[in-house]
Amino acid sequence: MAVDVGRTGIWSSSRAWPADAGAAADAAAELDELGYQALWLGAAPPTLELPEALLAATSRIAVATGIVSVWAAPAATVAASFHRISAAYPGRFLLGLGASHAPIVNRGGQQYRRPYRKLVEYLDGLDAAAAPVPPEDRALAALGPRVLTLAAERTAGAHPYLVTPEYTHQARQILGERPLLAPEQKVILEADPARAREIAREFLHMYLQLPNYTANLIRLGFTDEDITGPTDRLVDALVAWGDDEAIAARVTAHHDAGANHVCVQVLTGDPAVLPRAQWRRLAAILG
Repeated sequence: MAVDVGRTGIWSSSRAWPADAGAAADAAAELDELGYQALWLGAAPPTLELPEALLAATSRIAVATGIVSVWAAPAATVAASFHRISAAYPGRFLLGLGASHAPIVNRGGQQYRRPYRKLVEYLDGLDAAAAPVPPEDRALAALGPRVLTLAAERTAGAHPYLVTPEYTHQARQILGERPLLAPEQKVILEADPARAREIAREFLHMYLQLPNYTANLIRLGFTDEDITGPTDRLVDALVAWGDDEAIAARVTAHHDAGANHVCVQVLTGDPAVLPRAQWRRLAAILG
């Protein structure tokens, strides 16, 4: 059963969710009640306990991983976890996969080599599992043209991270009309330019050290100077901030550029805490 993620959803790092099961369940249930159509969990462990727990706490919202790294566990292990969840919550779980990044994989004790081939082999493994993961129930984190094409050919579609509406337009041209295109968009509910950019720069620092992202930004026309700054030009392109109209306009820009779904990540000064108050305000902005 294909997963319907709707038009908008929330993106949140798995690490920000509280260890207390009751607190996590309460936060997920509120997202469901607020009308969000999907919850994307970044850096999801391959055993998928958190997506399973959040699905159990909700009745309608879809849950997607954004992403499970293909270096984290064998495809057969992830396929088994997928089927445990999809059997209990049919049509509500989307398995998002990705090749991660060389510094992260190498730091974990593996060697990051030939990531495109790794993705292909992993999809082959999901197809060959005792209980295969259907293509319509999986998606790929994709930035470059080759992985976007792979996502279109062998999954439901693409989940690009750290991108702009201009990128979304280009990705739609590569994917074609049918596949899912679900870009992530960072937002800060802050009207003061200095404070908003301060929060954005602090958050972006880690991502701008990762070659997959910086190479994609160069393809989009940004310069090394933009990235090393990072300049206001780059910060404002990657992070929407300002009043309600400015936030809504950026999400609309992705939809107008060809996105089926936009995963909105709310940034605050404390990334270790779920921004529940901001999620409530955002629901009204996007509603």
